[in-house]
Amino acid sequence: MQRIATADRATGATDEALIRRAATGDANAFDSLVSARIDRCYRVAWSILQNDADAADATQNGVVLAWRHLPKLREVAAFDGWLNQIVANAARQFRRQRVRLREVQPIHGGADGEDDVAWMTLGATSDRPMESDAVVDRDSMRRAFGRLRPPERTILVLRYVDGRPVEEIAHSLGIPSGTVKSRLHYARKALESAMEAEA
Repeated sequence: MQRIATADRATGATDEALIRRAATGDANAFDSLVSARIDRCYRVAWSILQNDADAADATQNGVVLAWRHLPKLREVAAFDGWLNQIVANAARQFRRQRVRLREVQPIHGGADGEDDVAWMTLGATSDRPMESDAVVDRDSMRRAFGRLRPPERTILVLRYVDGRPVEEIAHSLGIPSGTVKSRLHYARKALESAMEAEA
């Protein structure tokens, strides 16, 4: 499938053309679109679920739903935001199902510290530094992050872990850049308050 994705890009196929082809049932075109976005979809799901296995399952569910509903997409330019919303909804549904089956478990990181860099990035990277210049303890950061509402976690992950520019987040979520900046500001403040509570 990777060769197909590369071939599509090499022949100058635009995302718009791929979306139109996928909407008519072209699975290879859909695979090309999703393979370029799967990591971002996973991060959106993970920001809601905070569990690697659950996020992977929710991402897969979201992608399957997107494939089924793609012919109903009215605005091709809205594909990224539409896909993110489907994955986020799949993650929320997954979370509701898990809450019904068991109590929410404590937040655990990835195996062998695989997400150390992500947590260090979230703690240390921003448009302005955190209130404290102290090195952020990874476990404290995870606990503080867990105190945030899912929309706050999602926008922080998109900006500071995934490293997406504000304009791209705005386009992806279908909201103005100013709204993204405002949400980021309040999400950072919420994270700082949660970090203080963990201190």
